[in-house]
Amino acid sequence: MFNLNGQVIIITGGETGIGLATVEHLASAGVNVVLGGILEDKGTEAANSINAKGVGNVDFVQTDVRNLAQVEELIAGTIRKYGKLDGLICNAAIFDGFASAVETSDELWEAIIDINLRGTFYACRAAIRHFLTVGKGNIVNVASVGGLVGGADGASYTASKHAVIGLSKQMACDYAKDGIRINTVCPGSIQTEMRANSTRILGEHAPKMRGVGVDPEWLQRTVPMQRKGKSADIADMILFLLSDKADYCVGQNFVVDGGWTAK
Repeated sequence: MFNLNGQVIIITGGETGIGLATVEHLASAGVNVVLGGILEDKGTEAANSINAKGVGNVDFVQTDVRNLAQVEELIAGTIRKYGKLDGLICNAAIFDGFASAVETSDELWEAIIDINLRGTFYACRAAIRHFLTVGKGNIVNVASVGGLVGGADGASYTASKHAVIGLSKQMACDYAKDGIRINTVCPGSIQTEMRANSTRILGEHAPKMRGVGVDPEWLQRTVPMQRKGKSADIADMILFLLSDKADYCVGQNFVVDGGWTAK
């Protein structure tokens, strides 16, 4: 459907869930995918599994998006290997377990902001520097309905995702004239392993991962479609935004939430 064959695209946080579905979609579309992720076992397994199917080319590069040097090397190393970079997807993020402001420790706040917002900024800035030299580029930042409304997770997560949307809009306005398109995708309640992964990444600072969408009554009350979405639903939207079918889409939020925020 979308002509992405031969492109080189980086995705952060592509080891599981939405990220992994996106990697699989990209590989099937003939993209050379560079998966930057912090979970080495899951990232290596994902790349090996997809490559073994012979449907695409995926490189895994262990990357902690909180580390500026690692993020910049992810971008630079990809360009060295392939001689170009066509697109970036910033998907690396963690939940805060619905911790309220009073329940949010300094350590939890810093971890959420560092991964969800700072990591997105680091990757976008490094990619934009390259895109400016070639006169084109495409970025999709994965935000959340938690970047549009309250109550989708806790204080730090909500703050980080609102900020990702604002940052993306500002960068889109700054660089659209330079041939760089930047948009955001806002998933609703999606069936993923994000809570378990968040607990693993946060370690000793992880709160209890309370959540929404588990109770069928919550889904019926909150989501008009009355079910959780699939990771592939988000991956489909990301591929559209990376394609030339979305050439006039700049600085916009594309919400995929089963109607949650329509109410």
